[in-house]
Amino acid sequence: MKAATLSRLLAYALAAVWLVNGLYCKVLHLVPRHEAIVARILGPTYAAPLTQLIGLAEMGMAVWVLSGRYIRLNAAVQIGLVAIMNVLEFFLAPDLLLWHRMNSVFAALFIVVIYIYGFGLTLGRKQLL
Repeated sequence: MKAATLSRLLAYALAAVWLVNGLYCKVLHLVPRHEAIVARILGPTYAAPLTQLIGLAEMGMAVWVLSGRYIRLNAAVQIGLVAIMNVLEFFLAPDLLLWHRMNSVFAALFIVVIYIYGFGLTLGRKQLL
């Protein structure tokens, strides 16, 4: 498979993850434990609107991924966000995670995929940053 084709497939997959987590889990509130995690970390007072704002930001990340602009910066931001989010959840809300502390394994694998997308596939596409 050519690097450009793999890059495009990874972009669609990454965008899908951000879109599903943002729209379905947070904005549409179809997975209430996401709001519970936000409440545990940031406090219950504004957990509902903050969860929706986080969801909108995740949807924005999906759009950014699909835009193909500033791929390396985008990958670095994704890696930072996923790492920070998962460290916070690991220590502050492990009981609310789908796979408890094992979520960190899946987060690490997701970070590897993001890294490959952003920094490992340079052939066949123009790097904008």
